[in-house]
Amino acid sequence: MNWHEQNIKFNSLVKQLFHDEDWQKRADAARELGIMKEGRSVNLLCRALRSEEDHLVINRIIEALGRIGDGRATLRIIEKLKDELNASEMDKYRIIYIIDALKKIKDKRALEYIGPFLSYSDEEVKLLAHEAFDEIEPNWKEIVKRERKEKSIQEIFKIKF
Repeated sequence: MNWHEQNIKFNSLVKQLFHDEDWQKRADAARELGIMKEGRSVNLLCRALRSEEDHLVINRIIEALGRIGDGRATLRIIEKLKDELNASEMDKYRIIYIIDALKKIKDKRALEYIGPFLSYSDEEVKLLAHEAFDEIEPNWKEIVKRERKEKSIQEIFKIKF
């Protein structure tokens, strides 16, 4: 596919993501944008993540952002994680999508928010959190061992701006 055809496809998918009435088509558009791994779609997907209300479409957007792997998406995905943690009933699969996306992005700012899941009650989520830490900060166990005497995991990996 040449650049012109790819650009037409990209524009069509963006239009579909924001304007299609059918949630399945919006979810497919998000998935396709992730497969294309177009860096220029990151900001658009982040904007869609903020405005989208359908749960399955949100999951596909998060998945696409993780597939692209651009750190610009980290804070928007963390925002969704905070929303999920404050929800009356947490969606295990949403948390899995979020942690997996953050693992693929490899942004150290996410460690503070993934930290509580290292001792989560669900084994699948706990294992994924450990994998994310291994991927983002390979020496995390040594860092925790060294620093644990005085600080929590969130404090250890809190990034100062």
